[in-house]
Amino acid sequence: MKFDIEDVTVYFPYDHIYPEQYAYMVELKRALDAKGHCLLEMPTGTGKTIALLSLITSYTLSKPNNPVKLIYCTRTVHEMEKTLAELKLLHAYQTTHLGDRARILAVGLSSRKNLCVNSRVLAAENRDSVDASCRRLTASWVRATAAANPNVPACEFFEEYEKAGSNAVLPPGVYTLQNLRSYGKEKGWCPYFLARHMVQFANVVVYSYQYMLDPKVAGIISKEMQKESVVVFDEAHNIDNVCIEALSVSVRRQTLEGARRNLSKMRQEIEKFKATDAGRLRAEYNRLVEGLAQRGNLPFTDTWLSNPALPDDILKEAVPGNIRRAEHFLHVLRRLVQYLEGRLETDNVEKEGPVGFVASINTHAGIDQKTLKFCYDRLHSLMMTLEITDTDEFLHIQTICDFATLVGTYTRGFSIIIEPFDERMPHIPDPVLQLSCHDASLAIKPVFDRFQSVVITSGTLSPIDLYPRLLNFHPVVSRSFTMSLTRDCICPMVLTRGSDQLPVSTKFDMRSDLGVVRNYGRLLLEMASIVPDGIEIMQHKLVFIETQDVVETTLALDNYRKACDCGRGAIFFSVARGKVAEGIDFDRHYGRLVIMFGVPFQYTLSKILLARLEYLRDTFQIKEGDFLTFDALRQAAQCVGRVIRSKADYGMMIFADKRYSRHDKRSKLPGWILSHLRDAHLNLSTDMALHIAREEQLTSILPYPVPYALATVLAGFGCQTDDNSKFISCVQFLRKMAQPYDKAGSSGKKTLLSQEDVEKMSNGNEMLY
Repeated sequence: MKFDIEDVTVYFPYDHIYPEQYAYMVELKRALDAKGHCLLEMPTGTGKTIALLSLITSYTLSKPNNPVKLIYCTRTVHEMEKTLAELKLLHAYQTTHLGDRARILAVGLSSRKNLCVNSRVLAAENRDSVDASCRRLTASWVRATAAANPNVPACEFFEEYEKAGSNAVLPPGVYTLQNLRSYGKEKGWCPYFLARHMVQFANVVVYSYQYMLDPKVAGIISKEMQKESVVVFDEAHNIDNVCIEALSVSVRRQTLEGARRNLSKMRQEIEKFKATDAGRLRAEYNRLVEGLAQRGNLPFTDTWLSNPALPDDILKEAVPGNIRRAEHFLHVLRRLVQYLEGRLETDNVEKEGPVGFVASINTHAGIDQKTLKFCYDRLHSLMMTLEITDTDEFLHIQTICDFATLVGTYTRGFSIIIEPFDERMPHIPDPVLQLSCHDASLAIKPVFDRFQSVVITSGTLSPIDLYPRLLNFHPVVSRSFTMSLTRDCICPMVLTRGSDQLPVSTKFDMRSDLGVVRNYGRLLLEMASIVPDGIEIMQHKLVFIETQDVVETTLALDNYRKACDCGRGAIFFSVARGKVAEGIDFDRHYGRLVIMFGVPFQYTLSKILLARLEYLRDTFQIKEGDFLTFDALRQAAQCVGRVIRSKADYGMMIFADKRYSRHDKRSKLPGWILSHLRDAHLNLSTDMALHIAREEQLTSILPYPVPYALATVLAGFGCQTDDNSKFISCVQFLRKMAQPYDKAGSSGKKTLLSQEDVEKMSNGNEMLY
């Protein structure tokens, strides 16, 4: 459909639109008009992505004299591909209405591992090894050698890309990662470097959070993006944690041992260059006197990770004299490594601020703050001079220099915490020195300052007023939307006690109680038993478990879905703060019930968490309890939200912990969950929860056999349906949801709007919803 929101004609690729999508677009347009930032919470499964894409691309089409670039940041490659697929659909629709006027270039950008088409490079084990394999074939000095000696291997795809010169461009269109790989193979060009080149010309760029928030990556990928850009962070409920991780560094004994090996290797390379090409080292010395910024723009293939902290004006300064000569710089790094080794030799937990730690380094190792600041870029310069391509072998010394530059740059918002062992395994010595960032605003501030509008959006941003304080910004629009429904397709319950009326909770003083453990196990058994033939879990249902191994978990998920598809049924156990709870959808029959065992608080004895809580209290006046509850409840909402992925979906949610009955905890859940949480469902026992699951009644009995899709799974709990009558009597809620229903809302509150409805709204003749 096509409709107007004030002076913008919006092209929306579907015949109907949800009221909340329309309201979302109205608020988003307000933020774009104000050239400001916004916070928008949109319920899961209500078409947030297509609403964003439609409004922002239509906004650009309606204002051809002031076009804005869309930079869409996602958490995972899977989300990136889904976004680009939606954009393809939208672009096709806009093209049917506008023809060539709607032509855009949209590019997805990911790592070499996801874009490379060279089989020799892809044979490497991990991302760092793939990057290093690529550099071994494409670095400028390698290519120069290969041009003179045909026996030196080079990358044929990159060579063809370079030969094409200015003709190596992407024609207008929307390119997923697979599209880029296919186009690269067809042309014989490197898809990775082609995409890197084209992002500065593209109308829409879709890539990972790290490309915008991690200064080491953003300094390379995003530095050329124009100010007139709209940056979207989708699924941004954990954006504060992403910002903190981008500026935090951990150093262990293995790191220091590896750094010593790296320094020895570099010393050998320096001696070799002194004997064969001393002029190169002298040229580097002279360049460093002028400042790091004078090295000019390096070829794409030679760029390394950018500086994690230094602003451009610092880079124009001359590098400190004591690290200009290569051998002197290595000596400084050896002293730093030796100092850090000494700090790890401790039996007690130590905590220190950056100022005190830098003073201690100066006293014991003779390295001042300015020298520390320049370590990262000085290492980069030296590795370029020594023509090192095996960057994956030098990750340890990179970590040390990353640590040095950060601790030498920031005087607040960080703590250095040294722990001799993990408190959960005190009998295993494993000392770690952690430079822990506590202030999420440090990483995202350059984004807010630089770009015209930044959109932070997710289905779980409640309480939404905490994010401006955590990220230290002032949104021009902050809005949380509810979900318009014609039926109660969500059935949340708070279970506070077991069948024996004893309270259930995972709080520290109760989690090991045998009665609590027994009641949790009984809850799972009983919920499985209301599905036919489910007397014991393993007798009729397969059990799958998320582990720390990615391959194992992926295999478990695949088999879980197969069990659901074939009617065998399955239960999936996942971790509240794991990969599955964050990014895997259990839509349709793959998820009809989620049981949230306990409240997913962080480990509250963590020294890093305690230091962050102290910083938030002193700097932003955020109380420890408020932050911990906010963080736990957003995670809980994210977990239970896995079961509802569209308005046609339905499912039950059980919050199994007595603490959810407290208003201060429960009120932090998103409004779209709270609006369906009845007072009668706030303090249930296991028996009462089972009764509700069985006795959600219909006005009429189901007059036909149970649909196969309904019969396959109950919230991850599958079932075999050799007795339909038994199934009907047991699972009333699911039966009720399986009935045909009025999707549009024929009277009263409409939940699906036609073009005529939207036009009435835009003319002010109807309330929104």
